[in-house]
Amino acid sequence: MTDDIVFERRGCAGLITLNRPQALNALNREMCLALHRQLDAWAGDDGVSVVITRGAGEKAFCAGGDVVGLYHSGKEGTSEWEGFFADEYRMNLAIGTFPKPYVALVDGFSMGGGVGVSVHAPYRVVTEKTLFAMPETGIGLIPDVGGTHALAQMPGEVGTYLGLTGARLKAADCMYAGYGTHHTASARIEALTDALAQGGDVPETLNAFHSDAGPAPLEAVRAEIDRHFAFDTVEAIMESLSLGSDWAVAQRDVLMKMSPTSMKISLRALREAKGDDLAGCLRREYRLVSAIKSGHDFFEGIRAQLIEKDKSPRWRPAALRDVTDEMVDGYFAPPAWGDLSF
Repeated sequence: MTDDIVFERRGCAGLITLNRPQALNALNREMCLALHRQLDAWAGDDGVSVVITRGAGEKAFCAGGDVVGLYHSGKEGTSEWEGFFADEYRMNLAIGTFPKPYVALVDGFSMGGGVGVSVHAPYRVVTEKTLFAMPETGIGLIPDVGGTHALAQMPGEVGTYLGLTGARLKAADCMYAGYGTHHTASARIEALTDALAQGGDVPETLNAFHSDAGPAPLEAVRAEIDRHFAFDTVEAIMESLSLGSDWAVAQRDVLMKMSPTSMKISLRALREAKGDDLAGCLRREYRLVSAIKSGHDFFEGIRAQLIEKDKSPRWRPAALRDVTDEMVDGYFAPPAWGDLSF
């Protein structure tokens, strides 16, 4: 057991609290294992009719996985890397296939691993404090935790745009993109939790607390997103953006800072995710992160962004043209120790 995640019963609800507020509730392996075990227990408990997940503290639902811990374990060559991702992805699938209503109360930052413990739930409540992002291409990783599956289902090319640029969305855009299913004020989250715990129809309860999130800035640039991000190579996307509006050129400039390797494998994974199920996407993502462990860019990205914080990663290869199709193919091959099993 770990104090980093807390389970309790409130009425007919199983309540999960991600409890690392000092680390913005970032997930570690023990939290993933504990959450998966608890879901299995509650699935067979007739006294639990709904599961609710929330984050402790004022800032975050869950700001991601413990990537600094993965940096150190990867540098040391331990098996913690493979074990963490396997356990996290199995937990993601358990959420996506949970047989009872599962409600994620996304009241704060939700990035990376936080998206994985929310987006696969049937009900996702966002507030004015919600900030969504999948910023992995900026640290030499990919939008994982089933992120390729979720992003591929977003309208048009919105998911491609979010997965490559790491753009941050507030509540209205979360609703527009399909990350949020309901919106309510942060001040009403505790009352909503109590109402859900009293039983009754979950959609009716959520609808009673739902309010309009307002206009979505994303909608204003949707046509540009669909036009520029529809291509199947990163080079073609960059060229299209270069010839577009000031907004488009700004997105090109964002992409120029990202890992070329991460962008290429992420785009291919997003394209292959269309029509695939969550398990298939997680299995593919596991292949990618397994190969990333033996590469350069993740460790360089974490060094630059979170360890030395010079914000100047030196990617290798540094140019898109030097990331060959053969190199990309290698990331999609099964790891030496085998594919992820569920």
